[in-house]
Amino acid sequence: MFSSRRNHAAPQRGHEYAAPLDLAGIFYDHVDQLYTLSFLLTADPDKAERCFVAGLEDCMKGNPVFRDWAESWARRVVIKNAITLVSPKPGETRAEARSDNGEPPELVPTASTLVGAITQLAPFERFVYVMSVLERYSGRDCSTLLRCTPNQIVNARTRAFQQLASALFEEPFSFPGLLRESMTSSGD
Repeated sequence: MFSSRRNHAAPQRGHEYAAPLDLAGIFYDHVDQLYTLSFLLTADPDKAERCFVAGLEDCMKGNPVFRDWAESWARRVVIKNAITLVSPKPGETRAEARSDNGEPPELVPTASTLVGAITQLAPFERFVYVMSVLERYSGRDCSTLLRCTPNQIVNARTRAFQQLASALFEEPFSFPGLLRESMTSSGD
């Protein structure tokens, strides 16, 4: 009697988990988003590609994950691979970060866009910004994954916001004549 219940329960439990092909399907269906996440974290197209492929491989051979969590698990695996590739450290500047060939990383030419501005951040600030703001990881999760203190996360996020605001809004917004017209019309 008990053995028949176990046999019926096992197939149902198996359907709760994502199979390796399900995880591969997530990478296929969300290739743009997962590659963009990889690129924002690594700020390097070659590393982003390696991070994406390593994430797919890890998902294919990794531990089972609940089907409902499969997409967030795939994103987390990409983040963990990016951390391994880049090794972001608190206080490290962009100039101190090194590419695979030992040279400082090249600047991404799209610095006037948000994506470009994010890739110009120092590695640690970039990881904190992407993980905590774009991916909505808690400060505690960020500090655990990046092996630092929660205070370092708060400080890095603040610096990232300041640098992004500075990069995106270097030129003050100007509305030629608008301010002048409103001042003269209100004085009549």
